Amino acid sequence: MRLKSFCLFPSIAMALSGCAVGTVVDVATAPVRGVAQVADWATTSQDEADRNRGRELREREERLGELSEDYERKSEDCLEGNDRACRDAVAMRREMDELIASLPQDLPEQRD
Repeated sequence: MRLKSFCLFPSIAMALSGCAVGTVVDVATAPVRGVAQVADWATTSQDEADRNRGRELREREERLGELSEDYERKSEDCLEGNDRACRDAVAMRREMDELIASLPQDLPEQRD
């Protein structure tokens, strides 16, 4: 019986040492993997930047459309003598001008 235990002990020790080596490797490479993941999170790929830029432009265009509709209504009310509507229309026009200035302009056509 003692002989069986003696033979079993080295095989258990070998199995455990394999686990220990794997754990040591995992612990040693964890900081490298962590730094790589943080670098990936911290940087923005060109594709992500393009999507974000497109989303931002669409949101500005939507806001400009909403302001334009509201501006028309306020302008009509202003012409009817509503002073508050006149002030609101002026404020809306300022915001519209800022949005228009922040949107990209169409590139001039190139001549052949």
